Amino acid sequence: MRIHGNGAGIGPVLYDGRMGPDASIRRAVVCTGNAHKVEELAALLPDFELEALPPGTELPPEVGATFLDNARIKAHAGHAMYPGRWVVADDSGLVVDALDGAPGVHSARFAGLAASDRENVDLLLERLEASPDAADRAARFVCTLVMVAPDGGETTAEGTVEGRIAHEPSGDGGFGYDPVFVPRGEELTYAQLGAEAKATTSHRARAARALQERLLARA
Repeated sequence: MRIHGNGAGIGPVLYDGRMGPDASIRRAVVCTGNAHKVEELAALLPDFELEALPPGTELPPEVGATFLDNARIKAHAGHAMYPGRWVVADDSGLVVDALDGAPGVHSARFAGLAASDRENVDLLLERLEASPDAADRAARFVCTLVMVAPDGGETTAEGTVEGRIAHEPSGDGGFGYDPVFVPRGEELTYAQLGAEAKATTSHRARAARALQERLLARA
């Protein structure tokens, strides 16, 4: 899977709009500034050739109350910027039971608007210090994808993976909260399990599979 987008802007439409095992690959603009998400989605959506937004592209504030709200905000903003193109947007985050669902839709900015992944993780662990038992550290990753077709039609899908929050970061892979998220049935964090395991079981992988099934059903 190739990923386009090196600052030169979005290229011309090269592929037709068909879908299926023998169809031409369709190009889609990914409405995110997170390069890691583009890389993951590139492997998860084989029927699309993904293009990153040009550096510096501004998207509307994520003011929605749900992951779906925020994914829609980004997807339809991208559709307005690139009419006649396929556009996909992701909104995802970590939901922790002991924190009443936080960080939730604020996952990327849990420790502040310009917070690093490590700062977000550190704040999460600090907030969970009073919850030492595994049962009290239950959490889930949630991903919502919104695909907008060239004609403005919308397809949505959601994926969830259950797990728990570890007591300290482990592993060098992944991004975001991966170093402290242990999927159900595992003893290692996503950062330790590696990209292949995450591509099979993650919330984004599940959302992408559901999205492809719905697109095929509508083709």
